[in-house]
Amino acid sequence: MSSQHSKIHEGQAFGCLPIPDNVQALVIDATVGPITAIHAPVAEGTPAKGTALFIPGFTGSKEDFYDIFALLPGLGWDVWAYSQRGQGDSVAPQGVQAYGRDQTATDALEIAGIITEASGCDGIHLLGHSFGGLVAQASVIKNPKPFRSLTLMSSGPHGWPGRKADLRERLLDSKGVDLWRLDNPDKADWPDSKLDVLQRFLRERSERTSTEQLLGAIDQLANVHDTTFEVKDTKLPVLVFHGEDDNWAWPQEWQHRMAKLIGARYEIIPDAAHCPNGENPVPTAALLDEFWSQH
Repeated sequence: MSSQHSKIHEGQAFGCLPIPDNVQALVIDATVGPITAIHAPVAEGTPAKGTALFIPGFTGSKEDFYDIFALLPGLGWDVWAYSQRGQGDSVAPQGVQAYGRDQTATDALEIAGIITEASGCDGIHLLGHSFGGLVAQASVIKNPKPFRSLTLMSSGPHGWPGRKADLRERLLDSKGVDLWRLDNPDKADWPDSKLDVLQRFLRERSERTSTEQLLGAIDQLANVHDTTFEVKDTKLPVLVFHGEDDNWAWPQEWQHRMAKLIGARYEIIPDAAHCPNGENPVPTAALLDEFWSQH
């Protein structure tokens, strides 16, 4: 189905992480250029419930969702994720100005439209992780019509002045050195054989990720504009959740307050922190299945 659509083509798995058997690597021809994606169709013999689109976070990529994509199709969900412009093996336009709020939201809306046309689905459940949650919020505010619901995983309502300013300075001073090497100078020149598979993947992804994308994302993360009531005005059903030990990107109190003001469902995943999709995927998949099934 997906590979036959004029704007969706078969792709190659990115990096050294093993791709789950049920997950397809794809390329989506977006206006900005080729955006890489993954797709896990509903498991054979399972009644189909709907379609969901996942947006990864800061320093992330579509591969962050491998673990949960191995589970959701067995619950009846047709799931898609993409690496945002400048992330991993997706197209990376030049200039920090190419990575603003409007550009990243426009990508999400365009990709949602392409998936809707390809799958014939009646609306998409949109999920954004961390920085991807900011992109998801901007997308539904710009146009809520393609979506059936919004899920914010470990994401908050706004940034604060100077957020990640030290990282921004390090990136500007790095002279092309990627973020993984900046964070792991003792391992910068290690051969692949000395790194485990996850560290090899993180290094390769960091090498391929645009520094300008990171700078643009930092600017979005530092934006103090609160979108809470704009999200509420979309009238979409909203789920806000994070891991019980998530103190990584937004204070948990902010996430809880945002949910209350929106009138959203709010949940905490046990035995997880900022990435419950990978840290504890079974209850995370169960929560998403329950929420999406209601809408």
